[in-house]
Parts: sequence; C-alpha cells; structure tokens
Amino acid sequence: MLEPPQTLQQLKILLIQDTKVKVAGIDVDGVLRGKFMSKDKFLSAVSSDGFGFCSVIFGWDIHDAVYSRELLISNKQNGYRDIIASIDLSSYRRIPWEDNVPFFLVSFFDPDTKQPLSVDPRGILKIATERAGKMGRECFAGVEYEVLTASRIFSPGRMLTRLGCQYFNFKETPTSLAEKKFTDLTPLTPGNHGYSLLRTQLNNAYFRDLFDESAKFRIPIEGHHTETGPGVLETALAYTSALQMADNAILFKYLAKSVGMRHGVIPSFMAKPWGNLPGCSGHVHVSMRDSDGNNVFAVAESQHKNGRKDSQYEDTRFMSQEGEWFLAGILDGIADVMPMLVPTINGYKRLVGGEAFWAPNAVTYGYDSRAASIRIIAPPSVPPVATRLEVRVPGADMNPYFALSAIFLLGLRGIEKKLALPCEPIGLLTAEDKASGKIKMLPTSLEAATQRMMRPESIAREPNMFGNDFVEHYGGTREHEVRLWNQAVTNWEVERYIELA
Repeated sequence: MLEPPQTLQQLKILLIQDTKVKVAGIDVDGVLRGKFMSKDKFLSAVSSDGFGFCSVIFGWDIHDAVYSRELLISNKQNGYRDIIASIDLSSYRRIPWEDNVPFFLVSFFDPDTKQPLSVDPRGILKIATERAGKMGRECFAGVEYEVLTASRIFSPGRMLTRLGCQYFNFKETPTSLAEKKFTDLTPLTPGNHGYSLLRTQLNNAYFRDLFDESAKFRIPIEGHHTETGPGVLETALAYTSALQMADNAILFKYLAKSVGMRHGVIPSFMAKPWGNLPGCSGHVHVSMRDSDGNNVFAVAESQHKNGRKDSQYEDTRFMSQEGEWFLAGILDGIADVMPMLVPTINGYKRLVGGEAFWAPNAVTYGYDSRAASIRIIAPPSVPPVATRLEVRVPGADMNPYFALSAIFLLGLRGIEKKLALPCEPIGLLTAEDKASGKIKMLPTSLEAATQRMMRPESIAREPNMFGNDFVEHYGGTREHEVRLWNQAVTNWEVERYIELA
C-alpha cells in the first residue's frame, strides 16, 4: 500500500509520472464535490495556502438546486465567491478504476479569516478532535450500518474500530432510475440470503471488485458478505481513528457507487427504502484514550472485579466517572443535534418504527441494551479496555463527520460540566413512564428536529458546540429540505385520496 507523502519533495516524486490529480471536498449532505487539476497547479496549491474552490457547493442542495433562502457561506450578495481548499496530503491514494489517477481530500477555509469554514464537515470534526486533544484525550470511533452482524477488534489501551456498511443494491443505472421514475426497481438478487455463498455467484465480478478496489484505494476491508434482504450486502471496513473513519466512510460510498456503474448496479445507502422492512442503520461506537494509551471510559484496575462504587446507576458501574459524564453529555444534548445525526426526510421514517425495527427514538441508555438510544458496552460482557458507547440513533444516510462531531462535542461538554445522568437507565423504565412523559422522546421528523436545533437556547448553538454560524447555515439547508418535502405530492397520497376523497 502506498504511503502518503510527508514533504513537498516526496509528493513530487510520487507524482513524477502523472499529468493530473483529482481532488474533492465534502458538502453538508456528505457528497464528494471535486475536480481534476493539472499537476503543476496542484503542486502550486500545496506549496501555498491552497486553491480557490467555488463556494456554491455550500449554496445548493444535494441535487444542485440553490437553497430556498440566502445562507451565510454562499449567496448572491457575495457572488458565490471562492473559498480556500486546503489539500490534505495524508489523504493521498490512487483511484484504481480511473487509471490510478492520484486523489486527495481537501478541507475548506474562509478566504478572509483563513479559519476553517464553519460548515465544512472535515473541519468541524478536526475542531472536535483538537478540543479533545487539549484535554489530553484522543478520539476513536467506529461506524456500523448494521449492528446485528458487526464485530469489533480491541487491543489493550486502545479502541480499534471498524465501519460495517450495509447497503441495498439494484440492477439499475441512473438512466433506468429516471425512466422508471424511481419505482419498481429491481434488486440485485431476490429474497433473504444472509451470508450466502451462492447469491454472490450471481454477481461475482461486482462483488469481488468492491473488495479488491477498496484495498487499492487505501480502504482496508475486514469482511464482505451478503446480508438479509433483497440485494443487500455488508462490507466491514478496518478500524482506524475518528477522522480517518469518517474519510473512509465517505470514500467507500464513492467507491461502491463508482464500481457499481461499471457493472450496471446502483448501491443505495438510503436509510429506509421500504416501509415494511428494517432500514439501514448507522450506529456509532465511541471511546477516548489518554496520552498513555489508556481507555478513559474504562474503570481503574482496582475496580475491574466489582466496578465503581460511586456510579450513579448499576448500568454504569463498570464505566469510569469520565465515561459517565461523557454519556450524560450526549443524553443532555442529543435532541438538540438530531439533524447532525439524522439529516434527511427519509431518515426519520426509520425512527418512526421505533423498537419494532431496532431504531430507538427516545432519550434512553442502558447496559448492553439494543433497545436504548445509547448502549453501554462494558464489563462483564467485554474486557475493560473495550469499554465504549454505541449511539444507535443515526441511519446509513448520515454525514459521518457531523455525526461524530456532534457525539464527541456533546460528550466533552458533559465532561467539562461534570453532568449527572438526566434519567434512569432503560431497564428501570416502564410503558407508563413513556405515557406520562417521563421518557423524553426524540424528534421524529426533520422539521421538528430542525426547529429544535435552531431555538435560541439550543445546546447546538453554544460556542463550544457548533456555534451560531453553523446552526444558521445548516439549519437553513434542512429547512430547505423540509420545504421541498412539504410541497411534494407522494404516491401514497395519490393512491389513498384520488378516488375516494
């Protein structure tokens, strides 16, 4: 595997046979936006602050329609001016399905202040991890799109994580999707065949290319198999750090869609394609370690046998005080950051089904509980070094940079404020507690979630969280999405009302 360059001279040597380079950044919807650059222009950009990139990628939606109202970053008043794209040399890889063209990710900066752009996904996650660094903590995270078959690998003092992507695959092309008006799509294979050795034979070239091209693209894969559901595959990406995990998550989607094009297949990471089947989850595992490599969520060695006597509840007995504060921080603010965890209209369809589809929709937590929004994973079910939290709210359509940033920023806020757990663990709650309002519910629509995030008193607006600039801009993009949804007339409405209304 090719190693990223450390110096400009190493970079020149790596590119000596190349004439062009591909670069890309990430917009608020988690879509890669990029272009080819000549090698000379690229090297010039590396040796300076970067290069100009049209800010319109933060001024339009996922389908390139300008937002319904003018937003902060890119608008008519500033002429959709350029922002600065700074090249991240550590992201170097080559795109094997494009003649091995060199590829780099960029982060975006304000051209006036030279500070990270307030809504740049990579920049925000870097800010979150740097905040942890100032507290002597290093962030680790894993994202899994289907928990029932995911696994984890651990070594002492460090949480090693992976991303397991579950995604639907259709025998379609962009042209056939449009011609069919996005209905009656043909799954790659019929029926439910999890871990099938036979079903992969029907599309062997596509199945193998996903694995092989990922290795060449610096996205190591641990496992690759069919999952239960028509045309469903699951791919487990190898463990890494928080920012690298977010990068790999975005780049694997790009790889899957690119490889799919060559085989007449469209892979989809939509959270809830079908109403009567479980959706695609995006569960996030988080932990932190100190400068000595110790998992700070784990109890001290003297507490390994009996746990922590001063834990607030039995469920947190084998989690450190710092881990308990981190958990309390997430619970305290999760409802205010829901658009960063569930950013689409469709994503909330997954939550509406609630427990019936393993999709939690309340402010709950519990030891090893898959019914809770936050699952505590700690001894005795795992070794102390494997202690972590699993946030089960996001779907596969999340922007991993925003989701990880929200979770870590809330957790760090909990540590700084030494917050107490705001509620009892889920095992102590009853159905009556839900009816009485004792259990706080999460927003179950993008409209409600956005309204809550944009309130003046929203935790998301705090300076050490996302801040006002981010909330106003990102909130405006979600309001735009809601507006388009409210204007749409769906097939369900036509079928239900056109004859009998």
